[in-house]
Amino acid sequence: MQPLIKKRDGRIVPFDQGRIANAIYKAGKAVQKPDWARAEELAELVVQQIDWREMPTVEGIQDIVERVLISQNEAEMAKAYILYRQQRHKFRDFTRSIVDAQKMISEYLGRADWRVNENSNMNYSLQGLNNHIISAVSSKYWLEEVYPQEIRDAHVQGDFHIHDLGLLAPYCCGWNLEDLLLKGFAGVSEKVESTPARHFRTALGQVANFFYTLQGEAAGAQAFANFDTYLAPFIRHDGLDYPQVKQAMQEFVFNLNVPTRVGFQTPFVNITMDLTPSGQLKNSPVIIGGEYQDTCYGDYQREMDMLNMAFCEVMMEGDAKGRTFSFPIPTYNITADLDWESPVFSKVLAMTAKYGIPYFTNFLNSDLSPDDVRSMCCRLRLDARELRKRGGGLFGANPLTGSIGVVTINLPRIGYLSWDKAEFFQRLTRLMELAKESLLLKRRVLEDLMQKGLFPYSRAYLSGVYERFGRYWDNHFNTIGLVGMNEAALNFLHCDLATPQGQAFAKEVLEFMRARLVEFQAETGQLFNLEATPAEGTSYRLARLDKEAYPLITTAGEGKGVYYTNSTQLPVNYTHDLFAALDLQNDLQILYTGGTVFHAFLGEQVDDIQAVRETLRTVFMQYEVPYFTLTPTFSICSEHGYLRGEQPDCPHCGQATEVWSRVVGFYRPVKNWNLGKQTEFGERKTFRVGQGA
Repeated sequence: MQPLIKKRDGRIVPFDQGRIANAIYKAGKAVQKPDWARAEELAELVVQQIDWREMPTVEGIQDIVERVLISQNEAEMAKAYILYRQQRHKFRDFTRSIVDAQKMISEYLGRADWRVNENSNMNYSLQGLNNHIISAVSSKYWLEEVYPQEIRDAHVQGDFHIHDLGLLAPYCCGWNLEDLLLKGFAGVSEKVESTPARHFRTALGQVANFFYTLQGEAAGAQAFANFDTYLAPFIRHDGLDYPQVKQAMQEFVFNLNVPTRVGFQTPFVNITMDLTPSGQLKNSPVIIGGEYQDTCYGDYQREMDMLNMAFCEVMMEGDAKGRTFSFPIPTYNITADLDWESPVFSKVLAMTAKYGIPYFTNFLNSDLSPDDVRSMCCRLRLDARELRKRGGGLFGANPLTGSIGVVTINLPRIGYLSWDKAEFFQRLTRLMELAKESLLLKRRVLEDLMQKGLFPYSRAYLSGVYERFGRYWDNHFNTIGLVGMNEAALNFLHCDLATPQGQAFAKEVLEFMRARLVEFQAETGQLFNLEATPAEGTSYRLARLDKEAYPLITTAGEGKGVYYTNSTQLPVNYTHDLFAALDLQNDLQILYTGGTVFHAFLGEQVDDIQAVRETLRTVFMQYEVPYFTLTPTFSICSEHGYLRGEQPDCPHCGQATEVWSRVVGFYRPVKNWNLGKQTEFGERKTFRVGQGA
């Protein structure tokens, strides 16, 4: 029986020893030693070294040819053969790039590639097409020029997912609003510079310009903390009344939702609202026009109330069709001194009941204070105490922070392939080590690119970090996450996460990962954290890859809509009982060091604001979950605006509507989600708040 060989494109063809002899003959000819007999002799030696117990590959045989030539003292011929291989590789790569470019455009235009909807914040558009192509080129650079083969293979084959390969940029960045108020929007040569803001509208305009510009230097969210505290004094300084404040806030919110970011996206923006002056800022002098004033931020509660009330009203009114604004995502800190009955917080609750916009951070059952935390994107929470361990106070050392990148571990595959716990944790250890190496490589690349000026505005606003540490990204974390703990338990233990066995195993895995990250931090001197990564596209991509490679593996969903449950979340169809779900999630969510969130998905708007208030109060007094949202579903008709709940067709005119819900961290129309997330939406059991709960 004639032996077979596997070609690069996966085809199985008959083995031909003459092709080996011919390649060796050409190498000899290139160095003026053409000898067919010698070529055949060397080819025979190559064949003798082939392991026929497994099907040989073209690449494997070529590696043997190189070894044989060197062992037979044919150094010149070996060099010529290696050069020939490299030239053929470049030619194939060039040809493949041309074909891939044509294929990418055709698949995008025909919506044949699932990645068209990978990010629901990006619409089908010319800019979306441009971003689709650029992302493919950037991904190729990271995978083939930066990462070694073991890391590249782990991503491509689906052992883990390296996020944001489509950009040569960091993940999420938090900035210091005080810097912008002191310096203005400036710091980059040959670009228009603004002096520090002297008026409320000017300050809001500079914030919007800052977010749009800095978003161009990062893949993920841009964030400001203490937003209302820092901006409230401008209202009194300008002598503004409430209608004027609301008009300015409306302009600001509309400006942030114009899709002018790369890929026809809006910038991903998080702002933290204090509601009352932050502890560290309360007695600090206010900044107007880049200069410190005689008054302190604690003197401006009335103006903070005006700003917060106006923001809530603008967000509740939505756009011209009643759509919600996806950004900015406001984060509100639930602290012991929060006035739950205040008119401002009641307005926040009304906004939550209708659109589910805010995130709430739990400081009632936490050892953290609001000054310890920086909220970044749709869940990333960074512990500033880690920064203080490096020296200096939070604001005194200007510790601008964020995450340089994220790697998400595919837990279901580990569970499927492992025979016992020892093997499970052995596989997990290997992937965490590779994830660590990939993040450290990315950090070195980003630092080098920053030094070369690729991120001019980031360099300007991170100059204080550089002056202190000699590196710009030193305060940014390396983030490792996970996806599919529920499916990992199903594949490994044959039970889901809601069972005592599943719960115990999930805790064991999270504690193991935390311990490894502590070791990484001690070993490298760099900051590491564990995040329940949002995994909007990752949960779908990894499930698809696993179903192709391992048809018997257990996933959520079926057919083309397979997906993995996010992080250590319960199955989305587990229960309608909010507190039953929280009982099972509490002890898991507190183990994350880089952020996690409990989304309470609701079927529709909640009419009873008091029920929303009591639900939040109960959640934060009885549970330790760090981040919480209420997420009602609603629909938008182009003629009749906001509709309660999921209504695919308008009950008034019958035309198709947009159904909106939170895909991971932000609201987008469900039709824009990838197939996996659409399947998840269809399987979700919604919780009950208010009447009938």
